Amino acid sequence: MKIAVTYENGSVFGHFGHTEQFKIYQVEDGAVVKAQVVPTNGSGHGALAGFLADHGVDCLICGGIGPGAQAALAQAGIRLYAGCTGSADDRVSELLAGSLAHADGATCDHHHDEGHDCGGQHTCGSHSCH
Repeated sequence: MKIAVTYENGSVFGHFGHTEQFKIYQVEDGAVVKAQVVPTNGSGHGALAGFLADHGVDCLICGGIGPGAQAALAQAGIRLYAGCTGSADDRVSELLAGSLAHADGATCDHHHDEGHDCGGQHTCGSHSCH
C-alpha cells in the first residue's frame, strides 16, 4: 500500500491543489518500509489525482481539498483523508493505527472564503485503506 501526504516542512500542507510536493510512504504488513518526498513539478488541481495514481498511491492525507479534486481522487480509486494538520509522519502513523481524525468532505474553496468550514473531525478507526 502507498500513502501520500501533501507535504511542506514535515507537516501536512493545507491545500491539496497548491501542494508542491507529496511525501509518499510505502507500507508493508502495517508498517512504513520506505518514504520519499516527491515534487509535483508544477502539477495543478486537475493533474494531481493523475500524478498520485501514476505513483501507485492508494490513500491521500491532506488539509483542505475542493470538490472537483475529491471527485477526481474517487474516480482514481484513491481513499481520501482530508482536514488533517500537523506532522505528516504522525498522521500516517495514526492512519495505520486506525485512529486518524479527519473530516469527511473537508472542502476548501479558495474562491469563496466567507463562511469557510473544513468540517468537524472524528476518529475514523472503522475505515481502512487497502
